[in-house]
Amino acid sequence: MDTASTESVSSPTPNRPAPPTGTAASTGPAAVTAPARIALVGVHGFGTHHLRNLERLSKQGIVDLVAVADPHPPATGALPETTAIHANLDELLAGEHGPDVIIVATPIQTHAPLALSVLASEADLYLEKPPVASMSDFLRLQEAAAKAGRSVQIGFQSLGSHALAALENLASGEATAELPGIGALKGISATGRWVRDRAYYKRSRWAGKRSLDGVDVVDGVATNPLAHAIATALRIAGAREAQDLVSVETDLYRANDIEADDTSVIRMRTINGLPITCALTLCASESVEPYVTLHGTEGTAVFHYTEDRVTVRTEAGETAHTFGRDDLTENLLQHLSQGTPLLSPLHHSGAFMKVLEAIRTAEAPALIPTECVKWVGKGEQAHAVIPNIEDILERATRAHATFSELGLPWARPVTSGAEALFAPDDAGPAATPANAAAVLRTGSTLEPDLSPRPYLHPVSTQAGVVVTDHLPSDHVWHLGAGFALQDVNGSNFWGGRSYRRTAGKYVDVKDHGRIETASIAREKDHTTLGLNWLAADGSLVLTERRSLKRANLDALTWRLDIQTRLTAVVDVSLGSPGSHGAAGSGYGGFFWRLPANAAPRVFSSTAEGEPSVHGSVAPWLAWTGEFDGGPATLVFGAPSESPDPWFVRCSDYPAVGSALAWDTAVELAAGDSITRSNTVWISDGTLDVAEIEGLVSGR
Repeated sequence: MDTASTESVSSPTPNRPAPPTGTAASTGPAAVTAPARIALVGVHGFGTHHLRNLERLSKQGIVDLVAVADPHPPATGALPETTAIHANLDELLAGEHGPDVIIVATPIQTHAPLALSVLASEADLYLEKPPVASMSDFLRLQEAAAKAGRSVQIGFQSLGSHALAALENLASGEATAELPGIGALKGISATGRWVRDRAYYKRSRWAGKRSLDGVDVVDGVATNPLAHAIATALRIAGAREAQDLVSVETDLYRANDIEADDTSVIRMRTINGLPITCALTLCASESVEPYVTLHGTEGTAVFHYTEDRVTVRTEAGETAHTFGRDDLTENLLQHLSQGTPLLSPLHHSGAFMKVLEAIRTAEAPALIPTECVKWVGKGEQAHAVIPNIEDILERATRAHATFSELGLPWARPVTSGAEALFAPDDAGPAATPANAAAVLRTGSTLEPDLSPRPYLHPVSTQAGVVVTDHLPSDHVWHLGAGFALQDVNGSNFWGGRSYRRTAGKYVDVKDHGRIETASIAREKDHTTLGLNWLAADGSLVLTERRSLKRANLDALTWRLDIQTRLTAVVDVSLGSPGSHGAAGSGYGGFFWRLPANAAPRVFSSTAEGEPSVHGSVAPWLAWTGEFDGGPATLVFGAPSESPDPWFVRCSDYPAVGSALAWDTAVELAAGDSITRSNTVWISDGTLDVAEIEGLVSGR
């Protein structure tokens, strides 16, 4: 394995286990077991790590490096004088060195044949990660190991961390002596942001390849450079064997001129329903130590596995602890001499291999367009940077979403659940999400705690400036333009935590409902949705008729009319955090999440700025700003049915809403209905008050 292609997660660790000793004879001094005889295949790349580690163990009298094999001999003086040097494994095995353990640290595509040869000898095996390049080879390797009765340790070094025991306790809802609890585990994510230059992919023939000369390689970001991120997340989740995962989804991309992926999302779900999402890239602006995050109902635990450091964040504050680590080579030797359980046995790589197999058999990674990539540096030292990739990875892991589902300009379009809001202007093919003024998304694939529901995104101006956002990292449950409520008879149709008067704060509970599309009728400029509001227990509490109309006013402005009519199926109480006692937080009803924009100005006919317009009642509210693509203005018209207060956020995040239940819940008896009609004028450029008044007066 090549050093540049493999993340090294080894670090000096105090209090390592003592070398195994033999049984003392009845007379005379205790006899110390002879050092284990070790052979190493592959002395360059990551093999240099093993050479350093074996040198350390040799000085402690634990091992004797009897032989190495590599077509390119090591530098003079790099090995003990007694170590034999061979060109390949066959020569090494023919040399009758009698190794107890053979370490294989060679390119991925060679793992399977070399490992099988080792198991056919009388040696046990330390095999670098990934174990092999296909599930079929993995099954062959398992069969060979069982038949030979040999032990196999896989080189996922992070699995030697003492932090894992504490993290597995946190995952099961228990605090530890070092770390406070984080409540019930909701999901796990892994984030890796590294930098790799052009030279990295030219260091060997197999670098960045999916296959080489007809042989699987699968040298992608998730299977080699940042494979530890996935393996560590799986271990904490308790997913060791292939059957521990019920699904694996891949979303693979490449910015570099390679075959394999350098930027990807891998989304998994365990047999217990736990979501695991890994968002990884080699196209970051700077390298950051990768980490695995446990998301709990009462906090998070972040494990920087290359440093064995865990940081727990809860309402009570932040706690950090650095753990020790067991060396996997020592662990293998203790297993052979004392029966100590292996930390990374072959069969525990089954879940990882299911992920690798999904990547191997997936559609080839999509090339990110050149206009969406920035190159930093010159020549072979130049490296690709995907703008805003840090925030993109955060959004993906927080929402358990793929790049496609985030709707990124360089990602593959989603194949279902998103379509143009209105029928096409002619009899030709339907408009695509890429060129439509508004895209309707069903939201059906969203995680339950985001309160899945239909919404609009992207919504754009006539010139194509996008003025909505969805799944933002600060509030991943904010979904473009739509209609939602945080409390309907105790069910949360908004997403995120729920504010409860009894607790006096937001609490994380499984109370999320979902809004499903029952019917849709689409015309040129008018779409009508029939929606069912299903409570957390699955019961139907509301039906909704949502009408969306479009009017093109001129070359700069178009108008979107949104009317929703809610009908109670049972007696219902429509509430908000405000109706539960959270002053100024009466959001719920019509809501529009804007993307980040520069120089934002929010104002109404009577007030200016967030503090003044928030909670006010006015016939219209305007937002102007410099969006990605140009300046734009949004004018929100108040519902004609009721003087609902405006909910506005500008400094923390950009959003506008019309509050249905600002500080008092709305009560509906079964069969009763309530209607709200909102209008939004969407314009290119910056409109002044006179121009806005002209739009509103012509409503």
